[in-house]
Amino acid sequence: MTIIYFIRHATSDHENHDERKRGLTEKGLNDCKLVTDYLMDKGIDLLFSSPYRRSLLTIQDFADTKQLNIQEIEDFRERKVDSGWIDDFKTFAKNQWEDFHYKLNNGETLKEVQDRNISALQQLLIDQQGKTFAIATHGTALSTIINYYQPSFEFDAFWHIVDIMPWVVKMTFDGTTCQHIESIDLFTNSKTHIY
Repeated sequence: MTIIYFIRHATSDHENHDERKRGLTEKGLNDCKLVTDYLMDKGIDLLFSSPYRRSLLTIQDFADTKQLNIQEIEDFRERKVDSGWIDDFKTFAKNQWEDFHYKLNNGETLKEVQDRNISALQQLLIDQQGKTFAIATHGTALSTIINYYQPSFEFDAFWHIVDIMPWVVKMTFDGTTCQHIESIDLFTNSKTHIY
């Protein structure tokens, strides 16, 4: 079995609209300790991350504590919304979840995001079969991965987790076949079966 802990980044600094360089708020930086504490006894062999700073920062404390390198994988990056910032994110997100081919002029569809994330994940499942590892990621990107295996995870489920940062999703695989998906809320220590 291969066990993967997807770590959705901690609270990011929305004053910075640069997707790649946006860091974490003070609360976000403090909450990274929750991630470290949770992962400490999970037998993590390897760490992977989106190349975006907020994801890297979220697992940096754990990486330093366990003396593990973080390997960046470009295809685990978050969905590109557009060239600029949009204010009505909820309406935009709902449009995308209702139509996986919907996008703004310079953005990505959820289908495109899902395809590249699943492709990267399946390559890791082949290359790192039988290992336990963590992947630092993003809310929309991770939600499209969950949706791939559990199609009932749609807009309402996504909107339920939109403000949960950091957020952990544990997935268990037999080869490349998903056996189990579990959501873990680090703030309440509650677990929810997804698949």
